[in-house]
Amino acid sequence: LLPRILDKTKLKLANEIHSVIWSFSYTFGMAVSGFVVYLVGVKTAFFLDAVLFMVAISLLISVLFPETRPEESEGFFTMFKNSFSYLRNEPHIKHLIFLHAFVGFTAFDALVALMVERYYAQAVAVALGIGLLHSLRAVGLVFGPIVIGKWITHKTLVYLLLYQAVSIIIWALVIENFYLSLLASVFVGFATTTLWSYTYTLLQHHTSKEYYGRIVAYNDMMFLLTVAVVSLCIGYMVESGVQLATITMLQGSSFAVAALYFIWIKKNYNIRETSFEDGKMPPELEL
Repeated sequence: LLPRILDKTKLKLANEIHSVIWSFSYTFGMAVSGFVVYLVGVKTAFFLDAVLFMVAISLLISVLFPETRPEESEGFFTMFKNSFSYLRNEPHIKHLIFLHAFVGFTAFDALVALMVERYYAQAVAVALGIGLLHSLRAVGLVFGPIVIGKWITHKTLVYLLLYQAVSIIIWALVIENFYLSLLASVFVGFATTTLWSYTYTLLQHHTSKEYYGRIVAYNDMMFLLTVAVVSLCIGYMVESGVQLATITMLQGSSFAVAALYFIWIKKNYNIRETSFEDGKMPPELEL
């Protein structure tokens, strides 16, 4: 919806705001759930979750979205065929979808639960430990874009991907120490929101308007598939006896691969800049 109602000048900022809200809600929600489960139990936590969804539905019902129907509608199979033809003719779109999917390697939900149970159970209650770790990562997710949002360009994206790799690997090195792990989780979350929003903006910026909906749907499908596969692999490796620190290092190393992948994409395709001209936001968007 955002690419259809906003011009490209404002789209990057809108994506950053969206990603901050989404990341904060997702991570802070898990953090709060840890505290709620610890204080009032699992059943009450589920009930409160249901209430939140009811509130969200009531808010959505009252929102008026602009009509975005195409002038000429296509059949389902025709749309499906045309979208794949578009991906075949514009291969850089496919690569940008894969690049965005790398952010799915920050799926730490299972990892956090396992590390709290294995390493921190003697220092803190499991539910409380999970809540604290997610709370600290939420701090990084929120404040990261404020610090680096204006700095990120397609030229500096490689460095941000490498930063994400290094921060996760450092987290792996201190994973057995509860307090150092809390501190490391802040720095792990610091770049995630900006990576999500900027790679998403890159895809939107290079996608033709008539294919926005389908390409974004494929992008979300690939991202969520990556998250699911990463979570499954974490469980499988733990069952196979792989250390949590090793698993975390592998997740961090994936972002070094992503950095090399983006270098290859830029070398082989014309990737246009999506940031504001001269690195400055329009006056009406200044906070």
